[in-house]
Amino acid sequence: MAGRLDGGDDLAETHEINVTPFIDVMLVLLIIFMVAAPLSTVDVPVDLPGSTAAPAPRPEKPVYLSVKADLSLALGETAVATDALGPALDALTGGDRDERVFLRADRSVSYGDLTGVMNALRAAGYLKIALVGLETAPGSGVGALP
Repeated sequence: MAGRLDGGDDLAETHEINVTPFIDVMLVLLIIFMVAAPLSTVDVPVDLPGSTAAPAPRPEKPVYLSVKADLSLALGETAVATDALGPALDALTGGDRDERVFLRADRSVSYGDLTGVMNALRAAGYLKIALVGLETAPGSGVGALP
C-alpha cells in the first residue's frame, strides 16, 4: 500500500498505479519476440505431414524420386545422375515445375545427403516436395524418436 506524508504522523493512501514495471516487462517481451521471430522461419519449403496423418490423395501419375542406400537416385524406376536430375524431371513432367515430387529415401541415408537431394530439386526449379514414409498406427511407437 502506497502512502504519502501530509505533515502529520498518519500516512494517507494514494490511488495511483505504478505502470513502470509493466512497461518494462512489455518492452523486454517485445525485444524477445523480435529476436525469436526470424529464427522460426525455414529456408527450404517442404510439405512434411506427420506419420500418423491420414494419407493425402495421390495424383494419377505421381513423380517418385528415390534415394537408395548407396546414395544413387532413381526417378520412378529409372536410374538418374544428380547432375541430370533437372532435365530428367522436365522430360517426365513435361516442364511443369508446379508438379509435386514425392521423395523417398532409404532409412540409412543421412539427413545431410537427403538435404543435398532436396537442394538439387530446388536448383532444378521443383519446389513442391513431399516426403514419403511408412504409415504407422497412432501410438505404435514405430518411427518415434528415442
